Amino acid sequence: MAASKARITKNDLWGHFFIAPWLIGFLVFTLGPFIASFYLSFTKYELYGLPQWIGLKNYVTLFSGLFGSGKGDSSIWPAFYNTVYYTVFSVPAGLAVAFALAMLLNTKIRGRALFRTMFYLPSITPAVASAILWLWLLNPTYGLVNVLLRDLFGIDPGPQWFGSTTWAKPALILMSLWGVGNTVVIYLAGLQGVPEVLYEAASIDGANRWDLFLHVTIPQMTPSIFFTLVLGLIGGFQVFTPALVITNGGPADATLFYLLHLYRNGFQYFKMGYASAMAWFLFVVMVAFTVLQFRLASKWVYYEGEG
Repeated sequence: MAASKARITKNDLWGHFFIAPWLIGFLVFTLGPFIASFYLSFTKYELYGLPQWIGLKNYVTLFSGLFGSGKGDSSIWPAFYNTVYYTVFSVPAGLAVAFALAMLLNTKIRGRALFRTMFYLPSITPAVASAILWLWLLNPTYGLVNVLLRDLFGIDPGPQWFGSTTWAKPALILMSLWGVGNTVVIYLAGLQGVPEVLYEAASIDGANRWDLFLHVTIPQMTPSIFFTLVLGLIGGFQVFTPALVITNGGPADATLFYLLHLYRNGFQYFKMGYASAMAWFLFVVMVAFTVLQFRLASKWVYYEGEG
């Protein structure tokens, strides 16, 4: 028994030794900054000098801007609204497009592996490269999208896209559909996991294709839909790179997203304390939405084996 305990203790030490690099990295680069940002959110910190404790002043500035007080941050509400607008429209559209593509790629067609690769590649394309590509595609003068609108539908002139306060956010939402490849892979795996016997049983009972999709495919896919919905909402609230690279928040703050405003406060205006408060507010919002989704999941997500 003593030898067994000694062997277990030795194995534990070796295990901690091998995971030490990850633990150190987590403590230094994740947990440490996480805790430090909470402290800094109650201070005035401008990257030089020591943080000065100011209590809830940063949060007062933030919430005053959100709820229309003249003493608050006048840009926080447009930034928050733009982010919510983008999330509300881009996430459902992305999930729908990804599901449709997964259904198509799940059929037995020639070159299926090639099509799967083609739809997945954009999702691993660097964000800056994708932004530059779409900046060209949606160019109002010679962009491919406006050329097609003119030649195929007679729409001339076409939308100004990134140069218009009306079309800038829809343009970024359209651009977001370019990167649904990761979601397509998840849905494709889920579709291939649906038991064939369910389709056969439903067909014997007289179900048509629509019935099979509505009453077999969708219920079996709800765990995958729930997973991608959670990740999609978190990702939507963190939209940043396209707006920074393409529009820098313009025109007229039409694409000033929350993270872009946070970035400006932290690294352009050097208001690190206020930027930390903004980060913590966003963290609380995302946690609240995630908890809400988990609470509602029991009403629509089906897990095989549960009653």
